[in-house]
Amino acid sequence: EIKHGRLAMLAVVGWPIAELFDKQIAQSLGLPSALTSSGESPSILNGGLDKIEPEYWVAVVALAGVVELENMNVKEEKARSYTPGDCGFDPLGLFPEDKQAQLAMQTKEIKHGRISMMALLGFVAQEALYSTPVTQETPFFFQPLF
Repeated sequence: EIKHGRLAMLAVVGWPIAELFDKQIAQSLGLPSALTSSGESPSILNGGLDKIEPEYWVAVVALAGVVELENMNVKEEKARSYTPGDCGFDPLGLFPEDKQAQLAMQTKEIKHGRISMMALLGFVAQEALYSTPVTQETPFFFQPLF
């Protein structure tokens, strides 16, 4: 669940960013836009996955495999002291030292992950039902107020 939550948190941030900036980034790099004709992010329900190069999918699967293998190694090394989701990656030192604060941080992370999974489901459903990008359907979340 922690892995899915982390991926969902990244996806909830990345989905609208892709819809807002994909065309500009693609044009500046001389690439075609990956968005659908109506400006939606490519997905199984929206279509547009055929625009993504097969090499990208190979790279994603390879990266996921490397991460999983490394996770297995860490799990074997730490044995009983292993905590699910502990990748040993905290470059900013945000994870607290004391156990009570660590438990609070882990609880917050799992709750935010669950909310992100539901939000991502909402993005998918909204775009599939209305055929409108999330950023256009709810612009007050994604456009500056001023």
